[in-house]
Amino acid sequence: MHEQIHCFLPYVSEAQAGATVKALKAENTVGKITLLATDTAAVTPEGCGIIYIGKLDSTATMRAIADAAGEEFILLYRSRNTLTLGYFALERMMRILRDSRGVMVYADRYVKIGESKSNVPAIDCQEGSLRDDFDFGPLVMFDTAAFKAAVAGMDKDYEAAGFYDLRLRLSRMALPVHISEYLYTETAVPEASEGEAHFAYVDPKNRNVQIEMEDACTAHLKTVGGYLKPEFDSVDFDCEEFEYEASVIIPVRNRVRTIRDAIRSVLGQKTDFAFNLIIVDNHSTDGTSEAIEEFTGDNRVIHIVPCRDDLGIGGCWNVGANHPKAGKFCVQLDSDDVYADENTLAKMVKAFYDNDAAMVVGSYRLTDIDLNTIPPGVIDHKEWTPDNGRNNALRINGLGAPRAFFTPMLRRIHVPNTSYGEDYALGLAFSRRHRIGRVYDVVYLCRRWEDNSDHALDIAKTNANNLYKDRIRTWELRARIALNKTEKR
Repeated sequence: MHEQIHCFLPYVSEAQAGATVKALKAENTVGKITLLATDTAAVTPEGCGIIYIGKLDSTATMRAIADAAGEEFILLYRSRNTLTLGYFALERMMRILRDSRGVMVYADRYVKIGESKSNVPAIDCQEGSLRDDFDFGPLVMFDTAAFKAAVAGMDKDYEAAGFYDLRLRLSRMALPVHISEYLYTETAVPEASEGEAHFAYVDPKNRNVQIEMEDACTAHLKTVGGYLKPEFDSVDFDCEEFEYEASVIIPVRNRVRTIRDAIRSVLGQKTDFAFNLIIVDNHSTDGTSEAIEEFTGDNRVIHIVPCRDDLGIGGCWNVGANHPKAGKFCVQLDSDDVYADENTLAKMVKAFYDNDAAMVVGSYRLTDIDLNTIPPGVIDHKEWTPDNGRNNALRINGLGAPRAFFTPMLRRIHVPNTSYGEDYALGLAFSRRHRIGRVYDVVYLCRRWEDNSDHALDIAKTNANNLYKDRIRTWELRARIALNKTEKR
């Protein structure tokens, strides 16, 4: 097969790029290799071209690649780690790109750290795969004509969001194609710790990056018809009568170690309104049920054991929200967390009225099981803005905690009966027409420990979670596009 691929990869030194360059030169499908270097004193390896760049993922770099590309396909390797190609891997990527009439393909990979080698499968890219950290892996192949066309349409210069902008533009031509085959190995160095990586998008030091990503995503939403203008429906807080102003809802299963702390943090709340606590005990077997019963002498505590055995966290929420004693506002508390102080409930309820909001989200501090602060500390989601928060919500992977909902609307929408992403799905659905209020004071302490549902997930579970959230985004994006068409927003 004759040369058809122009390869681009970052270059720091011969030691860093040498093995990858050698592997690419051995491929008879590779016509050119161009190194992307930030050091103007770089020495070009024999047979390679070089382009001096600023940031690897900048708009300027995407333009430089488009200008230089001269073959039918572009292969972009966005890692400084050593690349080892699988047998006939490039031929396979070209074939799938042609057969699918695609513009961009990516594949599963192996990652090698020291002597350890692990499988890293990717997930399929959907309309709702709008996260800027969607993992295509570092090796991506493009149809050169499509790449050039996408770059030609770029009307804004980004330092960090150039690649993200590119792939959003390409997705409007055709969705990226996932080759669910292991086509290459990346020999890597250890990455950030799980906690640091998970919360990188809300780290204040990354704020400028997030602004760029939000801008690129918002432009994409406007182009595809999914952008929502800052126009909101008002909430009629008096549409129904409630005995209680608020109910804290705790779904729980087998949390005997933490449930007492959670309950005490609720019963210690100071308010000028009536509230109660609804605990939906999903058939605990470790003594949790008995621990809850210790508190039922307080008439504010309602202990429910559902008759059903098919409920996830979302299903338990539906049981609590539809209880006849549920209050006007349902406020979240996970069974292993606690409220930060005695004023949390009052602040959350006040935010509904202050913001004319149908949903309110607070801020939290990450702690260990003993409530000692752990990195990155406070998670306040200050990237949320009143005008664009609900659009940006389609890009980020979570909205924060604790969440609280106007009960009549919660009863209409219902919570997805899952144990992951159910709160995110609600946030998107609520924000389609209504404001989400924010409380930026730390009102919640979120414990991270070995029994958390999202602790130390393997790649299969992480992918399943991300795939589900992308589906949620896809459904919501389609609903917003339809809303704009129907109401001519």
